[in-house]
Amino acid sequence: MEQAKVYFTTFKATEHENLLQKLHRLMKTAGFEQIDFRDKYTAIKIHFGEYGNLAFLRPNYARVVADYVKELGGKPFLTDCNTLYVGSRKNALDHLETAYVNGFSPYQTGCHVIIGDGLKGTDETLVPINGEYVKEAKIGHAIMDADVFISLTHFKGHEMAGFGGALKNIGMGCGSRAGKMEQHCEGKPSADKSACVGCGACSKICAHGAPVIADGKATIDHDKCVGCGRCLAVCPKDAITADFADSIAVLNYKMAEYSLAVCKDRPCFHVSLICDVSPNCDCHAENDIPIIPNVGMLASFDPVALDQACADLCNRMNPVESSILGENLKKHGNEEGHDHFHMTHPDAEWRTCISHAVKIGLGTDQYELITI
Repeated sequence: MEQAKVYFTTFKATEHENLLQKLHRLMKTAGFEQIDFRDKYTAIKIHFGEYGNLAFLRPNYARVVADYVKELGGKPFLTDCNTLYVGSRKNALDHLETAYVNGFSPYQTGCHVIIGDGLKGTDETLVPINGEYVKEAKIGHAIMDADVFISLTHFKGHEMAGFGGALKNIGMGCGSRAGKMEQHCEGKPSADKSACVGCGACSKICAHGAPVIADGKATIDHDKCVGCGRCLAVCPKDAITADFADSIAVLNYKMAEYSLAVCKDRPCFHVSLICDVSPNCDCHAENDIPIIPNVGMLASFDPVALDQACADLCNRMNPVESSILGENLKKHGNEEGHDHFHMTHPDAEWRTCISHAVKIGLGTDQYELITI
């Protein structure tokens, strides 16, 4: 496969061009206007940030993308899917509230917010891909209903996947609750009896009779459970959680295949901003100091090349000494040739996601970096 073009610009600005104008120019130079947006519903996939986290992308950047889509005749909306873990984005109502609190209101961004997998995380489209690990991806319905897909990614560290880049934003982020369970584990939740109050909400919502209340506590029958995730959404005590069992490599393989399900057979464009590179995902209700200085903004039609370019640029940066990365480097003697993200989280890795994405034809890890 020939090299993909990845366009890059720094965060340096002048009195003649601010960062928002620079992002617009980056997208234009990268070929954004090659996409036919006329009367097309356009999903802009972004992470709204967990309540308490301040590392997520500023809504001003989302406004640039939304306004550009409207300028070209499209109908944009910002979107993300509900979370698998317990937090401020567990259902669409809390998720919308968090998005608005963090600045992603229609008045700030110029477009509406639609939670991709609905009120309880069960509004999904089954996308056949017949992959090595995923046969039928479960993607948020509103995302698959869009005519055009754009990923707007905050590139940062991640405690499981090594880093959270475009493929993480697309594959994991666009999965419904059941889709997230399928990627993280075998797709079956369990009940924590110490937290369960035996209210029966889980058994009432389940169409398959998997939750059973006995002696005032719930148990999930995995033989009956289909992994839809409805019980996670309705439990008032957050006593039902997914079993995170699969290896990180398998997680990465599934995430790549989910990304393929989202992107195939429709126009896509990808933007990543390497700023406030926190060690952990924006799903955390807190954010530690960045592990490296801000790098820049990148855009490409190829999400795989984009992630590879972002990783390469990050690894060329000097670590922030007082960060987790800097502290780990001191402990390990600043190993030559180390990977910043693996050094930040020694149990995590990201290369299997890239290699599998290349294998399944989602994109290439060979790229030409074009600086503007």
